[in-house]
Amino acid sequence: LILPIGDHILRTACEQAKVWRETVHPNFWVSVNISARQFQEKDLVEKVMRVLSETGLPSSGLRLEITESLAIRDTNYTIRLIKELNELGVFTSLDDFGTGYSSLSYLKQFPLKVLKIDRSFIHDIRINQKNEALITAIIAMARSFDLEVVAEGVEKDEQLTFLRSQSCDSVQGFLLSRPMPADDLTK
Repeated sequence: LILPIGDHILRTACEQAKVWRETVHPNFWVSVNISARQFQEKDLVEKVMRVLSETGLPSSGLRLEITESLAIRDTNYTIRLIKELNELGVFTSLDDFGTGYSSLSYLKQFPLKVLKIDRSFIHDIRINQKNEALITAIIAMARSFDLEVVAEGVEKDEQLTFLRSQSCDSVQGFLLSRPMPADDLTK
């Protein structure tokens, strides 16, 4: 069932992002996680193109997230897929960075636009200085590759303060908001 569910989520997210672009903010974008099974589909790029066309969402309104462990299964396929998505104007995020193999050679090879720092590093900010050093290094490294940096799992003010001090581009987590229905977010 993951394929029809994934298709439904992609379409629904794009439809909602289009509404928010029209009513809330013209540069609103949404991230959608791609499952391992979806990632293997040879027509993934065509599906994305079709959904964008049918929903009227510009490609800049969609970001696709793939996990680090998924990306390294077949690096040639991953590189080709990310390049095709980039040509569409759809950003690709490397999700859960730091939890898998975290090989720097993959960062060098993959034509990514966004690097997401895993929540396990964020959790110990202000408790574990090694984590802070790692986060600082990851952000600096991402900058050298011209990648946008997103930190996952921000739940405390001190985490946000530290990430701001490191010029992290974006954060996500319960500190900002718990999950909510689309209508509530619109309000």
